[in-house]
Amino acid sequence: MEDYSDKNNEKSVKDMTPDEIFTNEAAQMDAVLKEFDKESNTRIFLGMPRSLVKYMLVAFSLYALWMNVLSSLPEQVRRASFIGIIVFMAFILYPAKKTAADKANYVPWYDFVLGILGAGSFFYFVVNFEAIVNKAGRITPVDIAIGIIGIVILFEICRRVVGIPILVVVACFIVYAFYSGFSLKRIIAHLFYTTEGVIGTPIGVCSTFIVLFILFGSFLDKTGVGRFFIEIANSIAGAATGGPAKVAVIASALQGMISGSSVANTVGSGSFTIPMMKKTGYPPEFAAAVEASASTGGQIMPPIMGAAAFLMAEMTGVSYSKIVVAAILPAFLYFTGIFLMVHFEAKKLGLKGLNKDEIPGFFKLMFSRGYLLLPLVVLVYCMMTGFTSSMSACYAIVASIIVSMFRKDTRMNLTSFLEALENGAKNTIGVAIACSMAGMIVGVVSLTGLGLKLASGLLALSGGVTILALFFTMIACIILGMGVPTTANYVIMATITAPIVIKLGIPLMAAHMFVFYFGIVADITPPVALAAYAGSAIAKCNPLKAGFTATRIAITAFIIPYVFAFNPEMLLGQGGGIAEAAIITVTAFIGMLGISTGMEGFMKTKMAVWERVLCIAAGLLLIKPGTITDIIGIVVIIGMYLLQNIKYKKTLNA
Repeated sequence: MEDYSDKNNEKSVKDMTPDEIFTNEAAQMDAVLKEFDKESNTRIFLGMPRSLVKYMLVAFSLYALWMNVLSSLPEQVRRASFIGIIVFMAFILYPAKKTAADKANYVPWYDFVLGILGAGSFFYFVVNFEAIVNKAGRITPVDIAIGIIGIVILFEICRRVVGIPILVVVACFIVYAFYSGFSLKRIIAHLFYTTEGVIGTPIGVCSTFIVLFILFGSFLDKTGVGRFFIEIANSIAGAATGGPAKVAVIASALQGMISGSSVANTVGSGSFTIPMMKKTGYPPEFAAAVEASASTGGQIMPPIMGAAAFLMAEMTGVSYSKIVVAAILPAFLYFTGIFLMVHFEAKKLGLKGLNKDEIPGFFKLMFSRGYLLLPLVVLVYCMMTGFTSSMSACYAIVASIIVSMFRKDTRMNLTSFLEALENGAKNTIGVAIACSMAGMIVGVVSLTGLGLKLASGLLALSGGVTILALFFTMIACIILGMGVPTTANYVIMATITAPIVIKLGIPLMAAHMFVFYFGIVADITPPVALAAYAGSAIAKCNPLKAGFTATRIAITAFIIPYVFAFNPEMLLGQGGGIAEAAIITVTAFIGMLGISTGMEGFMKTKMAVWERVLCIAAGLLLIKPGTITDIIGIVVIIGMYLLQNIKYKKTLNA
């Protein structure tokens, strides 16, 4: 593990103000991202080459906007041209080895060749689209050769940009297609020349609203909304017990819902919050774990959910508004659990909040900069009122440009406008590559009928016991979700594992939420736990220890999906009335209180092992809706509180 601190110029974090911490730690972000986020490990360009790369990326963003707003090209042509350009840009930006990125203005000849061959494979489809369609699957040896070249090159660029895990998964699926008796010709025809493979639904949604949503996030970032989120969180929770950790929870929830990357969010907000937590007195591994678990949770935070809400609407046929409403209570419980863990850890360590002179005023912030939230309001309003995802994102981009004009320090000029387009294109590359690989998984599943076989196999393995089948599905989701961006992650889960859960008799929305949750928590689940490892680099602590601590802090994420799988009424709008939803919310909150105190081993004072076990058990009873379980859980937790109060008073009198 590298040490990202500058030891010669390092100033003790305890002596820093919040602004100094923000400035000091922000300088380390690039190094940490390059270590843990492969999408950030790009080549360095200076001078004229820098300008050429910049305008290449800007041109791509403008092409994506034109394609979605004005173009009438056939869908297959749009998708193939989109991924073709992505492949070429990726070979220019991403080196074959991590260390090769340090040499400025150097792109080896073979990367130009691979980029041209990869792009050419997809543009071969674009140019010969009508002829290939008219062949009705009767492709020639030349078509097969070009398809093989395109897929092999896609594998290589996926290795560079996204990583090995998804590569291994896709390779296993393709091997299974051969094992099932399908010929090379049939597999290539299906995966490369139909909308059931590389240019299937995943790249289709990526080339439409996901790329526009990423562009929106890039323009929104130029308004300074990220720093605003941190300051708002600081004004709300900075003075509370263990304030900086609670600031991290709130800020990461806000930033995570629009970032679409647990790792990038961990580094972005963590560069400020982790040093502040350490300054307050939290152990480094706990600080890293809090930031990682909260940043990962941002991906499940409505109304945006890292763009997954839009994708889920597309994949399930359920309206965006219903998905947002359904996600509210699980997200509330997730962050409540983390918040309570942070609170009791602070109580156990005797930590205080920040000084009042370090905390901005909430109303002053909202009055002076609350307008920065308007683009998000525009996005949600457009989605709720029936606009397409693409047009909603376009209107939100325009709103971002407008609100940036309200203050001189955020006003967007031509330079910052082009930077937003450049960053949007760069951030699209990793997601698009992952989506194209996910498309091949979808293709093999549709070609071989593997989805039904997996469902039948898991049901047989579980002996028909639903909770065992759900457990095996959870393990599969965590493995498949390792190191995969949020949007591609969900596509894989929706294709492979959601049908398994649905076959168990779980309703559609609950099934998709179940697999989405467990795909996302792969980012904090050892041994991979990329978000936790990124946080550990900032906190300068043991990464594996940070990963296990993050798993403990985010224990809610491993419980809640089972609850709404068995009780879909927890997903608001999926059954039950307002009164039932209110009861579920209150009892689940008390349940999280019991689980948090049990996990932390502290309520009013230190808890014995049997007290911890009893609190966790009572909490689990309360999270599961039911009158009898609720009564038992409440009685136990109240009794434990009274017992803890007696013990606390004895310690005061001792």
